[in-house]
Amino acid sequence: MGRFLTRVAVVTTEHEGERHGMTINSLTSISLEPPILMISLNFGTRTGDALLASGTFAISVLGAKQEAVARQFAVRGGARFDAGDFDETEGGLAVISGALSQVECKVVNQYEIGDHQVFFGQVVGCRDRDGEGLAFNAGKFGAFRDFHHDAMPWSF
Repeated sequence: MGRFLTRVAVVTTEHEGERHGMTINSLTSISLEPPILMISLNFGTRTGDALLASGTFAISVLGAKQEAVARQFAVRGGARFDAGDFDETEGGLAVISGALSQVECKVVNQYEIGDHQVFFGQVVGCRDRDGEGLAFNAGKFGAFRDFHHDAMPWSF
């Protein structure tokens, strides 16, 4: 699966006044009506435990120039919120300033499968901007390259 090109995002939550966050590449749109996203986190992460307790999370979809942010939030046990610029969602969750998308979700379902916790979150707020997204493939960060084809219309 390391050869499957993915986008890079940071998931954040807050529990008992403490911010938690980590870099993810397991983000999927599940439903448009209502808008529901799915994320998957390893068991035993502080972010996953806090997310389970809080019932809310935010997603920051990173831009191509935000590799340093992705690395900052990927380090185990790091002080992830000590550096960088953050905005807040309507619900008060930290999101990465300058991210291409900032999405706030309320957990509507959660499952345990294999060595992961899977969370389904209904979108309650979203901000979006144009830009080139940060990608991850085969252990390396990069950017999606546009072949300048016409846009593919959505199938619905």
